[in-house]
Amino acid sequence: MSKAAELANLIGNINAGGGGVNRNLLINGDMAVAQRGTSSTAVDADGYYTCDRWKYVDESTGGQVTLTQDSSVPTGSGLSKSFKVDCTTADTSVAADHSIRVQQRIEGQNLQGVAKGTSDAKPLVCSFYVKSNLTGQFNMYLEDTDNSRAIAGTYSISSADTWEFKTVRFPADTTGAFTNDNAMSLVLHFFLAAGTNFTSGTIASAWQSKTLANLAVGMSNNILSSTSNDWAMAGVQLEVGQNPTEFEHEPYDRTLAKCQRYFFKADEIQYGGYGSSSAADYATMTFPVTMNHDPDMTGVGSSNTAQTISVDYAQCYRVGGYAIWDAGATADAEL
Repeated sequence: MSKAAELANLIGNINAGGGGVNRNLLINGDMAVAQRGTSSTAVDADGYYTCDRWKYVDESTGGQVTLTQDSSVPTGSGLSKSFKVDCTTADTSVAADHSIRVQQRIEGQNLQGVAKGTSDAKPLVCSFYVKSNLTGQFNMYLEDTDNSRAIAGTYSISSADTWEFKTVRFPADTTGAFTNDNAMSLVLHFFLAAGTNFTSGTIASAWQSKTLANLAVGMSNNILSSTSNDWAMAGVQLEVGQNPTEFEHEPYDRTLAKCQRYFFKADEIQYGGYGSSSAADYATMTFPVTMNHDPDMTGVGSSNTAQTISVDYAQCYRVGGYAIWDAGATADAEL
């Protein structure tokens, strides 16, 4: 994109109520933060595995994938990491009600500038790089979980194994406001496989009540069709406006802090004293940031067995016994 076009897009988005700094509604769109690790194998269930804030969703398929924070990136993009999904166990016939998706969930209080559900509602545009050995149409959609509404979009991969830049636009929605709280309100979904329950309707090209059949119409690609298949994305940005602007690179420590609101690894948390089965031990620790909600915490205890405690922000609580939570203890408050 030329500098003149980039400036025109930015001005257009500012006029639409977007633009400026902090314009990316997504967290870790550059895939730079991967606190859980850079690779996870034999994945066949929902969860956060590698790149922070990007959840892999497997709705009961028979396949398995390897998820990777990968070093392949588009040339000249300024990016250093991508998120890769690599099929390792095939499912050549995905059942009607099954799907594979990659998603990011956004809390409502970070979406109030979109003004959804009002006469001043603003459009959104998603831009990203994508690479796959599969060509042709892929589907994606935005889901308003507060009001059970959705809108679908499509993009096509033209050349196999080549980074391509894509733009998908979503018009404003004057129906259904986002709740102004820390709960999930908007989800961005990327389909990688979809059964006929998701493809048999009429594509939801405008905001409407969420209907599964309208979300992946026209998509025949299935990443699980062969162990030769893979799909990767990088530089993902969702912003207010109708035009994509240059990816907003932010300092690593700022992205890390945003990610730690939902998940972080603690170096060491120590408990002193002993509590009987009817007593409780207490230990106070300092969290790096305020978490999204009261997290669950797991770690390796003194007997090298995994244990779980509940956490109320800065206070750790566990009934009975004693423990030294070693390196690798984690606090998880994902939406």
